[in-house]
Amino acid sequence: MAEIVNLRLARKAKRRSNDAATAAANRAKFGATKAERTKLAIETNRHDRTLDGAKREE
Repeated sequence: MAEIVNLRLARKAKRRSNDAATAAANRAKFGATKAERTKLAIETNRHDRTLDGAKREE
């Protein structure tokens, strides 16, 4: 026999899991402090300059 499911509770549980996934994505996207973003930008620029300096002229 099938298990009886309360649809209202199932919808709420699904919404909670979706909200949790959205919150996790937003924390990853917007959660960095200004210092961390600045450090990352400096490291990226340094890396790009190093690669540009190592290119061969044709």
